[in-house]
Amino acid sequence: MNKNNYALIMAGGIGSRFWPVSRTTYPKQFLDVLGTGKSLIQNTFERFKKILPVENIYILTNENYFDLVKEQLPELTDNQIIGEPIMRNTAPCIAYGCYKINQIDKDAQIVVAPSDHLILETENFINSINQALLASKAHNCLITLGIKPSRPDTGYGYIQYANETIEENLHKVKTFTEKPNLEIAETFLASGDFLWNSGIFIWSVGAIIEALDNHLPDMSEIFRDGKNQYNSPAEKDFIQSAFQRCPSISIDYGIMEKADNVFVMPSEFGWSDLGTWTSVYELADKDYVGNAVINSEKVMMYNSSNCMVNVPSDKLVILQDLHDFIIVESNNTLMICPRDKEQHVKQVVADVKQKFGNRYI
Repeated sequence: MNKNNYALIMAGGIGSRFWPVSRTTYPKQFLDVLGTGKSLIQNTFERFKKILPVENIYILTNENYFDLVKEQLPELTDNQIIGEPIMRNTAPCIAYGCYKINQIDKDAQIVVAPSDHLILETENFINSINQALLASKAHNCLITLGIKPSRPDTGYGYIQYANETIEENLHKVKTFTEKPNLEIAETFLASGDFLWNSGIFIWSVGAIIEALDNHLPDMSEIFRDGKNQYNSPAEKDFIQSAFQRCPSISIDYGIMEKADNVFVMPSEFGWSDLGTWTSVYELADKDYVGNAVINSEKVMMYNSSNCMVNVPSDKLVILQDLHDFIIVESNNTLMICPRDKEQHVKQVVADVKQKFGNRYI
């Protein structure tokens, strides 16, 4: 394993689209969403252990989840758990992590990856990451992994790539598009030059700091000021102040859409961002009429099809004449909604918070 390769695993989100199972105090990255015996963050950590040294794996998370990370990933030292004092989207936390690693190793090659994605073909994933690490070092570029789309999905971002390449499988990025409507997504799929945006990035620490200097100079200066505090007892106090001064902005909008050395690697490794209950349904085992039951053996169905049930294991559930529904129960909350309406879950969570406060959130 190359001692200069590092991973920043992003685990700070609250997973509101997986409500009511995912809560602010215990979000989806810490849950065993598919009933595999391991949480999503544990599976992500295990994949990266096959690529780079354990001591080079860092977790970017909300400081309120420090103990959860420590509990689920006991191999990590406290210094490898990077706590964000407030939520500021992905650019500030990634900048923080990259500057922290830069203080340790100025030759670092860094992979940034979400903690809550599903990857079914581990060997293909490892090969893609290793290829991208080599390419980013050789060409001093910013790389994102693009997933070959299998359907016109409106829940994913899209990357359009050019014919221009710097290696056989590494294309210059033309455009980024956030979650298009169905008609546009169908056009993207038909064109053949669009990929799903996986949210996985690979770059050298020098290349990303240069990009921060060029496109987010104020933010870059904030984190550069901490060069003598990183990896020391003074780091926490410095970060408390630094995050207060940072705008809330994504790495996609702040850097990837603006830099002129961004390339995409078309990849296939059984990827899903597990962004919605429907994505879980699509991956779950189903019976002959399309029903999926997760973590329960006490569900009885009569003339019901294409439903997904995720309830406590001691709960008896009977469904009669129900088709294409999601039934989820957790933490004194029962949610029943049509599968084609689940994009409204985030609004439901907002409405529940407004009416009942944080009790059910």
